[in-house]
Amino acid sequence: MKKTLFTAAALLAALSVNAQTAISHFAAGAGGEGTVYYLPRTAVLVDVLVEKTHYQPGRFAQYAERFLRMRDVELEEKTSWRVLDVRQQPVAEVDTAKAFMLRFDARSATANLSLSEQGLLLAVNDKPRQAEQPKTFTPGPKRSVPDAQQYLTQDILLAGSQAKMAELTAEELFDVRENRGLLVKGQADFMPKDGQQLRLMLAELNSENEALTALFAGVTRRDTMQVSFVVSPTQEVKRHVVFRFSEKQGVVEADNLVGAPYYISISNTTQMPEATPEQKAKAAKRKPVENGLYVNVPGQMVSTIERGIEEVDQTTMPAPQFGSVELLDGALFNKKFTTRLRLNPLTGAIEHLEAELPENTKK
Repeated sequence: MKKTLFTAAALLAALSVNAQTAISHFAAGAGGEGTVYYLPRTAVLVDVLVEKTHYQPGRFAQYAERFLRMRDVELEEKTSWRVLDVRQQPVAEVDTAKAFMLRFDARSATANLSLSEQGLLLAVNDKPRQAEQPKTFTPGPKRSVPDAQQYLTQDILLAGSQAKMAELTAEELFDVRENRGLLVKGQADFMPKDGQQLRLMLAELNSENEALTALFAGVTRRDTMQVSFVVSPTQEVKRHVVFRFSEKQGVVEADNLVGAPYYISISNTTQMPEATPEQKAKAAKRKPVENGLYVNVPGQMVSTIERGIEEVDQTTMPAPQFGSVELLDGALFNKKFTTRLRLNPLTGAIEHLEAELPENTKK
């Protein structure tokens, strides 16, 4: 006869029952009596993208206005920070309140269980789908300022005072800029033979100009980095301090009062229909199901990050901890069927479920 496939909806309607969350203290994996597995809950990964700006004054900073007419050049070293972005993303973590044991049964075809390294149930008789890795920030390559020491002439190095060194360096800098201008205009005494040679000469003059200018204007370096925090809600959260930020010290811990607080609030937005009296009575009369599999029916939550009273980011994400747990009847995995089950690695909810009757099954 033709193979018969049962869809996930039909199977759940016929073989699932609501179940209270069972709290068990097991170690995940195969044991003497059966296999222990966990279901996940959603944690919030808060990624803070910050930029660190460090200014190092130049060796001749005090002479910048005198010889180069550069105004408002800072004479003191300083470091400052600023927040570029705050992002949130859901990640799965083990819910220790949802530890279950699937006992070994010769009549069952649930031996082929796939668990994650943390013991989360991923699939039964099917290829598991690995969870997507959280998106991370990759900084770009850092560009260093050329070393000015290699461009200081003998006259500069032998000058008798700091002021004289600055004066001679300024003169050298003006010569570099003049030569660069002549090259660009095609008026230099020694013009390059081809375009490649011209580019090399201009690159060298630009490098020397940058290095000598930095002796007066100083060097400003900017580094972008990511700092991450994990928030694991088991209930609604109202304006919990997740981190603090200081313009002088950057991102600091929540209890460090040197920084201004960033708050996180988590709201349960799950809308689940309430069971009717008839449904409750039917569930109370239902006989216990042995050796079934528990799966999540996730709810939903909204996570909001605020700085003071200003909203910085708001993200909606699935939340198994605000949903319910359902039990798939052990009869679903009877050896009469070839049942394949795959769970969502983030939520622990059914992603794919099908049961197939063998070819020789009689009508």
